[in-house]
Amino acid sequence: MRKPSPDERSVPERPGRGEVRERASRFLAFAHRVSTPDEAAAIIEGLRREYHDATHVAFAWRTGSGPSAAERSSDAGEPSGTAGKPIAGAISSARLSDVVVAVVRYFGGTKLGTGGLARAYREAAEKALAAAGSRTVRETVRVTVTCSFERLGAARRLVRPPDVTLVGESFDPEPVLSLEVAASRLPALLASLSESQLRHEVSERE
Repeated sequence: MRKPSPDERSVPERPGRGEVRERASRFLAFAHRVSTPDEAAAIIEGLRREYHDATHVAFAWRTGSGPSAAERSSDAGEPSGTAGKPIAGAISSARLSDVVVAVVRYFGGTKLGTGGLARAYREAAEKALAAAGSRTVRETVRVTVTCSFERLGAARRLVRPPDVTLVGESFDPEPVLSLEVAASRLPALLASLSESQLRHEVSERE
């Protein structure tokens, strides 16, 4: 089995929705891909406005991976640990990142108890995440290398797929190579470029 790359993570393929009914209470779950905490907050606020008559809108989100990962959850007024934590648990079990899951609850008149609440929130979140599916994305950085024709061979020798790939080149008036490098390999590439005395610019983070 191929060892997972530190630059790869699984994200939602599309928006997903799930619903659970428990003793007349309704739990409507929504899963969306997000890139930043601000995007997650905007989606949650939008659901609060759309379902303004709901009893609670609990949520959890996770963005990034490794040291740059960030996450948050909220019970939104439910007993502590019965809403946000189960939703976050569903995200963790799905092994997804760059995702927000919000669960809108309409109280049906019968208390479910802490265990019943936690199960309902998690089940609703799991259904939304299953509907969203997943796909693998790779964090890369774009590096532009400019050199003389005499140094073109040295520049091309730095291309080592899949970690460093050549995505474009031009030769007017001098060779310019556009490289896409896995984020974790960027320091090594920059060191090689400096050692080879090749002009370069880190121009874009994917």
